[in-house]
Amino acid sequence: MPVDLSLLRTQIEEQSDFVKRLQNEMSTVIIGQTHLINSLIIAVLSNGHVLLEGMPGLAKTLTIKTLASFINCRFSRIQFTPDLLPADLIGTQIYNQRKEEFVVRKGPLFANIILADEINRAPAKVQSALLEAMQEKQVTIGEETFLLEEPFLVMATQNPIDQEGTYSLPEAQVDRFLLKIIIGYPEKQEEVQILRQPFQEKANSVPAYINASDILNARKLVNAIYLDENIEKYIIDLIFATRFPAEYNLPKLENVISYGASPRASLGLAIAARAVAFMNRRHYVTPSDVQQVVYDVLRHRIGISFEGQAENYTTENIIEQLVKIIPVP
Repeated sequence: MPVDLSLLRTQIEEQSDFVKRLQNEMSTVIIGQTHLINSLIIAVLSNGHVLLEGMPGLAKTLTIKTLASFINCRFSRIQFTPDLLPADLIGTQIYNQRKEEFVVRKGPLFANIILADEINRAPAKVQSALLEAMQEKQVTIGEETFLLEEPFLVMATQNPIDQEGTYSLPEAQVDRFLLKIIIGYPEKQEEVQILRQPFQEKANSVPAYINASDILNARKLVNAIYLDENIEKYIIDLIFATRFPAEYNLPKLENVISYGASPRASLGLAIAARAVAFMNRRHYVTPSDVQQVVYDVLRHRIGISFEGQAENYTTENIIEQLVKIIPVP
């Protein structure tokens, strides 16, 4: 059934007002992290998980907690440690002596927004328990499976400099994050503002004004945003250039890339670009929308070979070359 673009445009203009307010309110708490704030909103609108990577003290945890405080949903913070068990995440079965039966006690994963703090500190068995929740939006405890309530988002943080007591995330799990956001240091003037800001979390005193129903309704509009065939081709070319770079006039990357982006990247790039269009109150996607999210969608989905590492290639270098060489529609 064709979409009425005129009606869609009207609906987006009416229901996207909360985005600007959310950006403004979060910027009063988080100084100088505009890209991070926008990326988290894109993830909420796109129904995608987020991995934040940055040095200690860059407000990764505070930003996620601030976002959660404005949304009237259940929020749960889980501190990942090497001794964490799957039951600490999903819950477990406990024997009830009065009823003479096992009953399920649900864990902190049964919430809407999950802050997985320092996610790379947990071992593989914990990551596998989280994997089912991230992909299938369900949790299995014993022989019983529970569907997780929508919206369900995992927003994870990791510290790139810690090595002791950390575990590399499996490629299959990393691929399930819609976005990987790299957070840098603030500018000098921004750090001056941070110094002058009262040492307290303002977000704790701000009432929530977005409900789960608002998010779910916005997602329906995001999914309906028009994606032209030329934009679809542009997205496909960007993805295929990571797999077959020689076919896209990038022969130097042939031995640099060990594996390219998966089809999940194509879907992620399309939905994230639609979310950008929604935030800009548009009912159609432009090439600039795709370019705005291409780094965050692809940086964790491209493998670099030993040869590439020896030549100091990074995923940012590779994506930059893709954006330059692939024709813009």
